[in-house]
Amino acid sequence: MLKEFQEFISKGNVMDLAVAVIIGAAFSKIVDSLVNDIIMPIIGAIFGGLDFNNYFFGLSSNVHSATLADAKKEGAVFAYGSFITVVLNFLILAFIIFLMVKAVNNLRKRLEREKPAAAAAPPPADVQLLTEIRDLLARR
Repeated sequence: MLKEFQEFISKGNVMDLAVAVIIGAAFSKIVDSLVNDIIMPIIGAIFGGLDFNNYFFGLSSNVHSATLADAKKEGAVFAYGSFITVVLNFLILAFIIFLMVKAVNNLRKRLEREKPAAAAAPPPADVQLLTEIRDLLARR
């Protein structure tokens, strides 16, 4: 069983997947920063100058705070602003991945078009010899 596990781990696809997960996690932090630090403040300014993450309403009568963190301490809250931020993160990430896949597919198509046509394989030696003999006889 240990040997099978070692073979599974050493396959190229598993290693590629591991690298992709690690890079994806790092890329996710970049997208989170883009949404939270650049896009959401702009949207918040359009919708009244509030932090979009702090859009919520309390589900209990004990919730009276203006910030989501304090409201969560007071009771249950419906944090729709945080949900919208996460959905926006997902849409931006999905769009970027779409653009990357599209670029790779276009590159593959371009490389296939530019690939020179494979030269016809030379005929076997005996066929080549017979062709030369035929051509010599035809000249006589």
